[in-house]
Amino acid sequence: MLLKIHTFDGQMLITLLTDFGLNDVYVGVMKGTIAQINPQIQTIDLTHQVPPQDIATARFHLMNAYPYFPSGTVHLAVVDPGVGSQRRSIAVRLKSGFVVAPDNGLISGVLSDAIAAVELSNPQYWRLLTPSTTFHGRDIFAPAAAHLASGVPLQELGTAIDLSSIVQLPTPDVIETEAGLLGVIQAIDHFGNLITNIPGERVRDRPWRIRINEAIFSGKTTYADAAIGEVIGLIGSHGWIEIAMNRGNAQNYLKLAVGDTIVITL
Repeated sequence: MLLKIHTFDGQMLITLLTDFGLNDVYVGVMKGTIAQINPQIQTIDLTHQVPPQDIATARFHLMNAYPYFPSGTVHLAVVDPGVGSQRRSIAVRLKSGFVVAPDNGLISGVLSDAIAAVELSNPQYWRLLTPSTTFHGRDIFAPAAAHLASGVPLQELGTAIDLSSIVQLPTPDVIETEAGLLGVIQAIDHFGNLITNIPGERVRDRPWRIRINEAIFSGKTTYADAAIGEVIGLIGSHGWIEIAMNRGNAQNYLKLAVGDTIVITL
């Protein structure tokens, strides 16, 4: 086992985002790996309830959580259906921190802030010289995040890579049509709210409605503006237009999924 214990007087904060759930020990084991390297590091759980192998949802969560953390935070994100394959393990320096993740499109939503990146090819900063082929979160990603948070320079962790070579997860653009704004559902939250890729700024201070197939739903300001069980459009706290049901589950009612098309009429 390769363990380097660090002392570092600066801020040491790691966020964790996975699809591991909470029924098994995987999340705890990653935290234990971090603590073995530096027990002073603070960890914050973003979520471990990403649907299994759902890279698009993980991208959405990381993108929306990233702005709310102090400079220097290391974001450790592991949704990794390609674990053990030829996909790269990477760490990226961002304008206000770092992200450690598989190179599978998960970090697409924060790449606009990327400054430099490395492939995690230096086994000196792995947990084991021969990591597990099924748990890189424990053996490669968590150690890399812990070393970064402890002050190890990014370039020490591996070989520099071109930012343009990092895998991007394509997301459809919002299209303006005669009917209004054409968008898609990019994520679905715990409450069944259908979060679109249309920024709220595109409709703010204007009357608007959502059209799904032949159904029309009003744009509102708050849930309280709707009757119980009514489907409405809202600008969510994340800044995107979402489709919600007051005290209900819009996904279950409308039977929509990520990638389905919606239209905003103005």
